Amino acid sequence: MNVLITGAASGIGRELTRHFATLRHRVIASDVQTAALAQLESELRHTGLSIHTLPLDVSDAAQVESARTAMSDTPPDVLINNAGLQHVAPLEEFPPQKWQQLVAVMLTGAALLTRSVLPGMRRRGYGRIVNVGSIHALVASPFKSAYVAAKHGLAGFSKAVALETADCDITINTVCPSYVRTPLVDAQIDTLAKLHGLTREAVCEKIMLAPMPKHVFVTVEELAGTIDFLLSKAARNITGQCISIDGGWTLQ
Repeated sequence: MNVLITGAASGIGRELTRHFATLRHRVIASDVQTAALAQLESELRHTGLSIHTLPLDVSDAAQVESARTAMSDTPPDVLINNAGLQHVAPLEEFPPQKWQQLVAVMLTGAALLTRSVLPGMRRRGYGRIVNVGSIHALVASPFKSAYVAAKHGLAGFSKAVALETADCDITINTVCPSYVRTPLVDAQIDTLAKLHGLTREAVCEKIMLAPMPKHVFVTVEELAGTIDFLLSKAARNITGQCISIDGGWTLQ
């Protein structure tokens, strides 16, 4: 299958790119970080894996349209909306431009990409769209208003598109992991340590893992396995859902 992954140059996107390349899918790795994207391509090539890279700012409608044209010969069967970023601050100290950027990338960007690939999926009679959401698509945490708003919006967006595509073999779902140990999360640890006056270790134990009865970080392998299932024939009737991978967080 042709698999388009956004935010592919780092964190979850990087590991998902590696995962699907290892499974020998044709992976189109997209990111605004062109240097990191090129580095990833080189690293994978040295291990015998290949990907196609696509520099792209998902929040830019013109760039998304250009990307659609560039992929016209090999359009995506699978879209993984993963591009994301974080900023942690009380709302009254939250820079307005940063707030808008988070929503533009994680919500509007996902909508623009989905809008772009849907016509081709309809013509071919098949499509799988997976949004990498977060536990914060389901619950909230302080100091993350933009992120929480964007991820909650992503869940609602998925439900609407699921209804619009119910007449064909296209599904759209949102996977909602609690904390996955990535560079994005590591950066949050430092910020939260400063905000709460805690050590990094205390942030992990008292803030990030405390709400999870399982009390362990989610791994990318767990996330990838869930996505594999959503792409399978067995999941053709699973659409518009939020799949929690949260160690029991939302049970309480």
